[in-house]
Amino acid sequence: MKKVISIGEALIDFIPHEKGVELKGVSNFLRVAGGAPLNVAATVAKLGGKSQMLTKLGLDGFGDHILEEVKVLGVDTSKVLRTKEANTALAFVSLKEDGERDFSFYRNPSADMLLNSSEIEEDVFKDGGILHFCSVSLIDAPIKDAHRKAIEFAKNNNCLISFDPNVRLPLWERPEACRKAILEFLPFSNIVKISDEELEFITGISDEKEALDFLFQGDVEIIIYTKGTDGAEFITKERKVFSPSFKVEAQDTTGAGDSFIGAFLYKVAEGDNTVESLVNLPEERVKEIITFSNATAALTVCKRGAIGALPTKDEVLILVKGKKKI
Repeated sequence: MKKVISIGEALIDFIPHEKGVELKGVSNFLRVAGGAPLNVAATVAKLGGKSQMLTKLGLDGFGDHILEEVKVLGVDTSKVLRTKEANTALAFVSLKEDGERDFSFYRNPSADMLLNSSEIEEDVFKDGGILHFCSVSLIDAPIKDAHRKAIEFAKNNNCLISFDPNVRLPLWERPEACRKAILEFLPFSNIVKISDEELEFITGISDEKEALDFLFQGDVEIIIYTKGTDGAEFITKERKVFSPSFKVEAQDTTGAGDSFIGAFLYKVAEGDNTVESLVNLPEERVKEIITFSNATAALTVCKRGAIGALPTKDEVLILVKGKKKI
């Protein structure tokens, strides 16, 4: 099995005990390790795959907690750095009645933002694999150049590159700055995971088909288009394969998209896949992978938090085979 390497933010999510309460009214929170790239690495490891995290944490108790949470799952944290220059990032979340979220971030700067390009080592990528990144860390900070270096090394070593824009506008001074950064890094990717809620913002195009076509820039060959309760699609320039979602009662959608793409990359890493082989996968195999990813996300939203809510491979397979109703 190939290794999935995630780069970007690792932080603490504070999840409220109450639903339907604005952040200012929340009195009790549950502390959980999070950050989209970390959630992806944790998903891969929880399912039984190989994953590694590249980030920087503060020399504080929150950083200690993050490492403890993911090490037990098997995430390789040997290249996670620590610093006294900034604290580990924090995110406070409020939950709407349907489990959707609002965020307030404490990250100005946070330790992850200080990861720099000189701290990225090419040896990490020498055995090939998959590099995964998101947009939160593409802000004007040292970590942006660290992403550029990681992508360079990944390409030098024939790694697949996966990008989930994962738009979080509260972290940007202006929405246009977020969109510009996403479009700058989009062409470097082979696989782009995008949600229906993000598509028009990122592309500036209201027509769905035109917007999806717009994403095929540079090295992009595969789009994973997630539509919440309406399922997900695997899209190439030549075809589209759909798989319906699993109907569940969501408790907390934190990590839903991360667990989906983490499960997808886990299945991709199972084989000796190239971009060309993925594009040409038989339709039944594509459906199997997307169904597995949908099931992983469905089980994740049934609990609060992200990493603590992740299912095992056996739990996912039970749901896929219809032996479990949720």
